[in-house]
Amino acid sequence: MRKRDHNVFTNAASLLICGLLAGVVVAAAAFPAVAMSGLAAKAGAETFGALPRELTVARAPQISYLLASDGKTPLATMYDENRRDVKLADISPYMQKAIIAAEDHDFYKHNGVDLNGVARAFVNNQNSGAGRQGASTLTMQYVRLAIAYSATHPADVVAATEDTSARKLREMRYALQIDKEFSKEEILERYLNIASFGNGAYGIFAASQVYFGKPPSKLKIEEAAMLAGMVKAPTTNDPTTKAGYPLALDRRNYVIQNMVDIGAITAAEGDKAKAAKLVVKDKTTPNGCVATNQKEWGFFCDYFYRWWMQQETFGSTSYDRERRLKSGGYTITTTLDVQAQTGADKAVRRNLGVDTKAARMVAAVEPGTGRVRALSVNRNFKIDDPKRPANRISSDPKKAKKGIRGNYPNTVNPLLTGGGGLTGYQAGSTFKMFTIVAALEKGIPLGYTINAPKQFKSEYIIQPGPAACRGTHFYCPTNSVESMAGVHTMWGAFGRSVNTYFVPLQQQVGAENVVKAAQKLGISFRSPEDARLAADPHQWGAFTLGVSQTTPLELANAYATLAADGKYCEPIPVQEIKDPDGKKLDIANPRCEQRISTQVARAAVDAARCPVGDRSATSRCTGATAPNVRQIVGKPVAGKSGTTDSEKTSALVAMTKQYAVAGIMADPDWPQTTQKMGHNEPKGINPPVFETLRDAMKGKPGIEFEPPNGKIINGDQRSIPNVTCKSVDEAKSRLRGAGFDPVVSDIKVASNCAPGSVAGTSPDGRTIKGGVVSIEISSGPGTAPPPGNTGTGPVPGNPPGNNGGGPGRPRG
Repeated sequence: MRKRDHNVFTNAASLLICGLLAGVVVAAAAFPAVAMSGLAAKAGAETFGALPRELTVARAPQISYLLASDGKTPLATMYDENRRDVKLADISPYMQKAIIAAEDHDFYKHNGVDLNGVARAFVNNQNSGAGRQGASTLTMQYVRLAIAYSATHPADVVAATEDTSARKLREMRYALQIDKEFSKEEILERYLNIASFGNGAYGIFAASQVYFGKPPSKLKIEEAAMLAGMVKAPTTNDPTTKAGYPLALDRRNYVIQNMVDIGAITAAEGDKAKAAKLVVKDKTTPNGCVATNQKEWGFFCDYFYRWWMQQETFGSTSYDRERRLKSGGYTITTTLDVQAQTGADKAVRRNLGVDTKAARMVAAVEPGTGRVRALSVNRNFKIDDPKRPANRISSDPKKAKKGIRGNYPNTVNPLLTGGGGLTGYQAGSTFKMFTIVAALEKGIPLGYTINAPKQFKSEYIIQPGPAACRGTHFYCPTNSVESMAGVHTMWGAFGRSVNTYFVPLQQQVGAENVVKAAQKLGISFRSPEDARLAADPHQWGAFTLGVSQTTPLELANAYATLAADGKYCEPIPVQEIKDPDGKKLDIANPRCEQRISTQVARAAVDAARCPVGDRSATSRCTGATAPNVRQIVGKPVAGKSGTTDSEKTSALVAMTKQYAVAGIMADPDWPQTTQKMGHNEPKGINPPVFETLRDAMKGKPGIEFEPPNGKIINGDQRSIPNVTCKSVDEAKSRLRGAGFDPVVSDIKVASNCAPGSVAGTSPDGRTIKGGVVSIEISSGPGTAPPPGNTGTGPVPGNPPGNNGGGPGRPRG
């Protein structure tokens, strides 16, 4: 705060005279007949002297700006009052001169109170035929506004603006003090930043943008004069209205003439400015998430807003937090990646527009930071007009009967992120990843084999029904196609999405541990039923198949944790937050912690290479549900697809080291939809996911996922006993005794052993302790397999040419 030198005698005299004049003014207002009495002057002087001298000035509300991650691209603006403080050096000299010409000719001469003006006002106001005249200087006007903005109670706001003598006295007292504490330039800057210019424009920065679409430094004489002429009556002199335009023009020319009269501009400059046509843009500044820079960005903006409202840093109540956002003047660099977001926006709408009940929802998260790079859905972020609704009748038959409208094409519901009553959608087999993580954490390696049957009778108890074995209460899942049955490793079972591999694996690991793994990766259980089951998950047999609800954002972040070698980061929509003074807030920093061991995470990603048509030096893939992802993205990828019963939802996760993209396709209005949500077809979920990832990765290097090492790949290898030509019972006994899980193949092979005896095993040699060993039955004399080899060829989980390094599969 810079102080100016003041003459002590002058200030003392000013205080005395103001006190005396104050008494006269008060008396004139209340009792004109005694206005000039000495008693009135004495009372006014005493009252004036008793007023407080210090004015506490709070910063007026400031607009907050949201930018994309590049720190340049506008995303949205949020404000209670459209104001942005600027330095006087950034305000046109014409504007500075115009406001003085309009409001206070003697601004640079008086000490905050214009004594001559007070006297003139008094004399004028005694004349009943004359209009009332004020004596407020710019400094007094600033005081009035500052008191209103610093008020903590509504009554104080009223007191600051009511037309009373008490208010005038207070303004005079404070104005003298302000004039002592601040330079004239500082007072002028503060006034121009706090004044109202109508049409929601507060302060000169907003006014120059709203009316002329330019910064205040670029204002010309006629533009500055128009704005200066508005502060006295911004509604009356509104140039954007038919009635206000001529009044604004007259007022502009009046100010221009005043500028000439006080020598601020020449007569020639004044004439030229008066001759200029008054042209205004009426460019109202957008406010909130329904008015983002790109209309598709509303869902990201809404996610940011909901995130902000949950941060206690910005206040203890939701009211306080919203006021901080809309009045704090923050510059917020969000995590929105323009390249990724644009790719997602195009992808979700390609072949499937906004006017459809099927919602294609895509979220992209950066591994290692949790920064949310894109959120997109084929919907308009817009409140449907109840008077002229565009939304279709709900697809939910019960709601449709009542005439309730659905959420398409317009909605402001958080479809991608959950909240506000939205609990999410089933993501199907993408949840098998959590079973892999739990198994790996228990020491079960990727090469672990299970003989997956066509239907698996589990130990999970459920209500009798289609999901139970006939006549029982045991959960009995099947696969999407019968050919999936057979011996699989984690690589192969994940790549082909074998249900009857993952349910027994979950049963072995413990459903509670699989649920725990999901929670560590950020999966929450929003629906009451999911929360109930998660609290006691021991009988939640179908959890591994993705029957719990989640959101695209939550799912993307779970997989991003694995891509980041097990480092979980809370999803966050901001990169940097600066207050009006340029100070950075720590709340924008990533919030991360190691939740999964590095080797477990790398092994899980190694398995996830298989479903999307990719592989590493260690992965042993035997199939893929989305094999074209690797080719389309053109970089090392991992991920998983998922489908629920009757294809009510479809999902796909695809990720690189830089982005994890998750998509879910569902009907948000009716989860039990009869519409089939597709995968790889043009209107399915796969294209928007891999296209988003492809576009996000353009111009960025492909980074290989680090493969796992050690026993987590193939586990503890043990020698398989030679049971050739033994009876089946003896072979089973010897294999169990060696720590293996024997199964009998239903296909017989020719061998030199007696028919019905054991022809060999698959694999032979060595395999994982506890792994499946298939017993092959002899059909009698024929071509015998070479010594030490059953002739089964490479087996799942082993490198080509090595049949003893892992488990095999039954013949046929």
